[in-house]
Amino acid sequence: MAISETGRRTCLMRQAAWACRRYNAYRTPTFPQFRTQYIRRRSQLLRENAKAGHPPALRRQYLRLRGQLLGQRYGPLSEPGSARAYSNSIVRSSRTTLDRMEDFEDDPRALGARGHRRSVSRGSYQLQAQMNRAVYEDRPPGSVVPTSVAEASRAMAGDTSLSENYAFAGMYHVFDQHVDEAVPRVRFANDDRHRLACCSLDGSISLCQLVPAPPTVLRVLRGHTRGVSDFAWSLSNDILVSTSLDATMRIWASEDGRCIREIPDPSGAELLCCTFQPVNNNLTVVGNAKQNVHVVNISTGKKVKGGSSKLTGRVLALSFDAPGRLLWAGDDRGSVFSFLFDMATGKLTKAKRLVVHEGSPVTSISARSWVSREARDPSLLINACLNKLLLYRFLIPSICCWLHRYSSVLHHPLGCL
Repeated sequence: MAISETGRRTCLMRQAAWACRRYNAYRTPTFPQFRTQYIRRRSQLLRENAKAGHPPALRRQYLRLRGQLLGQRYGPLSEPGSARAYSNSIVRSSRTTLDRMEDFEDDPRALGARGHRRSVSRGSYQLQAQMNRAVYEDRPPGSVVPTSVAEASRAMAGDTSLSENYAFAGMYHVFDQHVDEAVPRVRFANDDRHRLACCSLDGSISLCQLVPAPPTVLRVLRGHTRGVSDFAWSLSNDILVSTSLDATMRIWASEDGRCIREIPDPSGAELLCCTFQPVNNNLTVVGNAKQNVHVVNISTGKKVKGGSSKLTGRVLALSFDAPGRLLWAGDDRGSVFSFLFDMATGKLTKAKRLVVHEGSPVTSISARSWVSREARDPSLLINACLNKLLLYRFLIPSICCWLHRYSSVLHHPLGCL
């Protein structure tokens, strides 16, 4: 079967990337983030060079020379009896398996007479999981249990840690239209990594587009008479709701920047946070400086009957779970309250109170019903002004929470409302 020119270029590009990954464990062993950035940059350069259409013979010569240089620099990888070679082969095993599976997509030899793909023995994956488990026997307390499911998730992530996958990869662009005032919130649009918005205490909201380059500010939404404290995207990204210190919330059309409606706070207080109900975007929940949480129907501009409750402090953070049946609210006294949300009426029923730390404002909450295969319990990520980022697990329907782990994060006193 003949191989297309595009297939040859793709195979050669993957071989070059595979060669880089084989030796990547030897580069700056104490700085894993640098290795991740190096692989990302190499992959980007290989993709760009593949579009240039260099002759295959020249590419093969490049692969040979690069392999020789890497071998001279770091030594052979498969020395007999080498402990380094053995341990490195275990760490790279799941990654190499994925590379081989990707090569099957473009290698005609991996196809049978009728075009069916060759199957891979399940026993090989089970053996691989046993080998990988030996590497993690000395894992620190609280780390992921090395089950076969966890091994699959780790392999799909390139056999890298969570910190490596989310490593900072450099400055992409700086939006500086709000340099005179603080920016309390930045949010990407739902399922769109190329569009984001940010609000400012100068009373405006900026809608920004990252692609195509260069990144630009599409439009600036103006209308609030005081600082904008928070905003949220609707599910379809056509509507934004914003809250302000002028005691109003506004509904905006993202397409043209029109202010569709202005709704005063039912309590006449400064509005500090907001969020859409995930299933019914006609309902929006807002929190104010008088310790109140209100459910507002943005179609009518009125507060929902039974959709109000009071907390112990100023409401700074709100978050729904994915189904929209559970609402979390955090205040400036260090408490997080859970509410049962009636999908039919919008009524709130207070469930439980979680004291994160007395007197430490809870500035942000993010609820997830399912994080990953190895972390199936619903989770709650809380940012509090006690210099910690806390991850809680909770059970439904009892809503029983327990602290799973935390990370130290230094907060500036002015950053805590």
